[in-house]
Amino acid sequence: MDKTLQLLSGNEALALGAYHAGVQVASAYPGTPSTEILENLSRFKDIYAEWSTNEKVAMELGMGAAYTGARAMVSMKHVGLNVASDPFMAASITGIVGGLVVITADDPQIHSSQNEQDNRHYARLAKVPMLEPSDSQDVYDLMGRAFDISEKFDTPVLVRTTTRIAHSKSVVDAKRSRKVKNPQPAFLFNKRKYVMLPVYALPRHAEVEKRMERLADYCETFPMNKIFWNGKKIGVVTSGVAYQYAREVFPQASFLKLGMTWPLPQKMIKDFAAQVERLIVIEELDPFLQDNIKSMGIEVSGKEFIPLVGELNTRIVTESSAGAGLLPESEKGDFITPADGLARRPPLLCPGCPHTGIYFTLNSIGQRSKLLESDKPQEPKLIITGDIGCYTLGAYPPLNVLDTTACMGAGIGQALGMEKAGVKSKIVAVIGDSTFMHSGITGLVDAVYNEGHITILILDNRTTAMTGHQEHPGTGISAQGNETYAVDIESLCRGIGVKDVKVVNAFDLKALRAGLRDSLGREEVSVIIVRGACAMQVRKREHPRKVDVEKCNQCGICLKLGCPAIQSKDGQVFIEPTLCAGDICTICEQLCPQKAISP
Repeated sequence: MDKTLQLLSGNEALALGAYHAGVQVASAYPGTPSTEILENLSRFKDIYAEWSTNEKVAMELGMGAAYTGARAMVSMKHVGLNVASDPFMAASITGIVGGLVVITADDPQIHSSQNEQDNRHYARLAKVPMLEPSDSQDVYDLMGRAFDISEKFDTPVLVRTTTRIAHSKSVVDAKRSRKVKNPQPAFLFNKRKYVMLPVYALPRHAEVEKRMERLADYCETFPMNKIFWNGKKIGVVTSGVAYQYAREVFPQASFLKLGMTWPLPQKMIKDFAAQVERLIVIEELDPFLQDNIKSMGIEVSGKEFIPLVGELNTRIVTESSAGAGLLPESEKGDFITPADGLARRPPLLCPGCPHTGIYFTLNSIGQRSKLLESDKPQEPKLIITGDIGCYTLGAYPPLNVLDTTACMGAGIGQALGMEKAGVKSKIVAVIGDSTFMHSGITGLVDAVYNEGHITILILDNRTTAMTGHQEHPGTGISAQGNETYAVDIESLCRGIGVKDVKVVNAFDLKALRAGLRDSLGREEVSVIIVRGACAMQVRKREHPRKVDVEKCNQCGICLKLGCPAIQSKDGQVFIEPTLCAGDICTICEQLCPQKAISP
């Protein structure tokens, strides 16, 4: 068997492709579905790889490296590009020297995000080229071409993947070997290129427009824009994972598969359209390709029958196309989805999660159950603004403790905004330790500076748990496993100007209640750092709890924790010992009024 053949996920292929292309600096912030890119790159010790504090910092680091002639790559999930958009847009104007490749991993269907925005629009907005792979082999091949395009045209290159491409595996012929184009990077003085004062920025804009003209010519012969001729009745223009579905549904059609989706090869598309009876576009989310093809004066359809919402699959493409008369109705078949026949698991915090205790306390103090009992919208006694992380699961029953969740770091600003608007209820903002480093610090600065009276809970489990336990500046460990300086959250908060800073054990219910009541009674910004290890990182578990059925009166208070280990069968509460976190938690034992729970 050929030794270069490997079975790789899209993210693994992307990392290997970038490594073989000679990437020297890689930065990222973890976020599904992009996380594994940097995790795989960090294993190579002859490059520099880091988890940056947020995507904006990651982009700025990549720009700085590229300005020296080094090849740099920045990866993030789709909403991360919103955070990084300021330096990303600037990089388009300044251009680069070494290759700068930016990965946006979009999340159609919102598997693990707050929206399903289509980041193809960023390429058009920033006036940079964009590449889209359709499988792991494409991913690997495109990475080598992406760096070459970046350097040839003095531009960042956007590579768009999606959840299916990122996580699906296919065979890759990894035939290249690592070659570093510029082993000795150096920064050369050129203020007209790098210092974007108005006097220099305007001429650079003109250069960007000229660059787009050259890219428009280049994309006509880009080798990964391919036509597959078959029947001439239907011609399909497509890209990314949608190509895989379309090929399966329309075996008799001809295909224009686009590997570069911005700028579009106008001549190639017009020639293809002229040779088929009907032109359709199959693409996920927005009609990005369709609208741009229409603007060329070409008759084309697609989103008239292909859904605008959610990710596609073979069943959806088949049924939508049959409904539009592109396929006989007999093509509609019985499709088996992966979830058919499987028991549904509600989203819950893990057994032994350090967030459970504080959430139960918030629920209790805020009398949240009364909100659920009412048919009319009510102002909560205690407003709880949330954030992005695994602690967002506290919004689900039975805890029901979050009133808002928008984007990373937003909870603190939202809490301050509610207070300044004149809301009379007490307000608590909840944020995780990694998210606090990401974008919560500036919100805290604003709250202190503007004399807020809000309470901020920093849930510190010393990891980025939601995306698989990546390190962050508060852990003192780098992405490549090296010991470094750990940012001290307590000192940071006090340095910003917070006078009331408490550190409370996440598994001590009495301390949580006392600390929260004290902070809520203060007319100032108050920070409570709720500290406890993530249950998934605690390897040694001893003495699972059990319920004494003689003492238990079935009051059901322990069930309100939402702990998956605490269950009820035939009216009797019991604790599943294989799930219980044992001595590291004990929240249920502290809570039971009958003292019916013990090791």
